[in-house]
Amino acid sequence: MDADYLPFHDSPSKPEFRVPAGAVDAHCHVFGPADKFPYHPKRKYTPCDASKEQLFALRDYLGFERNVIVQASCHGTDNAALIDALNTAGELARGVAVVDPAISMEELQVMHEAGVRAVRFNFVKRLVDTTPKEVFLSVAEKIKQLDWHIVVYFEAPDLEDLIPFLKQLDTTIVVDHMGRPDVANGVDHEDFQRFINLMAENTNVWTKVSCPERLTLQAPDYSDVVPFARTLVEKFPDRVLWGTDWPHPNMKSHVPDDGKLVDVIPMIAPTAELQQALLIDNPMRLYWEK
Repeated sequence: MDADYLPFHDSPSKPEFRVPAGAVDAHCHVFGPADKFPYHPKRKYTPCDASKEQLFALRDYLGFERNVIVQASCHGTDNAALIDALNTAGELARGVAVVDPAISMEELQVMHEAGVRAVRFNFVKRLVDTTPKEVFLSVAEKIKQLDWHIVVYFEAPDLEDLIPFLKQLDTTIVVDHMGRPDVANGVDHEDFQRFINLMAENTNVWTKVSCPERLTLQAPDYSDVVPFARTLVEKFPDRVLWGTDWPHPNMKSHVPDDGKLVDVIPMIAPTAELQQALLIDNPMRLYWEK
């Protein structure tokens, strides 16, 4: 792994908050192991290995029953580690792939049978090379035939330029990590309000109210991120998802304790009804009822 890469927490605390039965961790990853699933030669970072066995052990330890495993940029468009994890988990996991635009419908069908239900488009400039929008649109046309959706990852300052493109995607869109707002600016800042307006005006847009550890300015206290996530959960209760983001790639400030991340859930979804929607109803509808 990179010299400055922070490995994931090897002994997270047991959460004080007990997630409801059937809860889904709707954003996590598997990395390698590199001797079996090599990292992409043009990757922007080299992580530590984070195996399917370690992910599933964490799932059980935290009290979750299912995972949505997201292909990360360090594996490029080689989804072998993802597919392997899905095949092991069976009905307990679904996947989000990153695909080459030349991928065939036959290859997509194989991925569908393994449990993939979405593709991810990454617009974070420090993680991926620039890709023409037309390439993404061609992929979108293919995956629409399988009733998949699209996960998009970007940072708040880039949303304004992306909105016309997002409106061209005629499918469900899930935005990673609340569009990565700058929490120093507060929920009333135009960047976050632009994101709220996007969701309000486009009922096909969902979001993951995840990754307070990436957004906070006061780690390991995540209270400055809570108002952002809670606003979205309360405004759009049927279009929000939550995930650990294990094994937390590219963290620089600190190593997150996954138990403490779970304890943020009742702060952003304070009622049993909101927790049921966030952790069970919404991810099951999007990833399993298809």
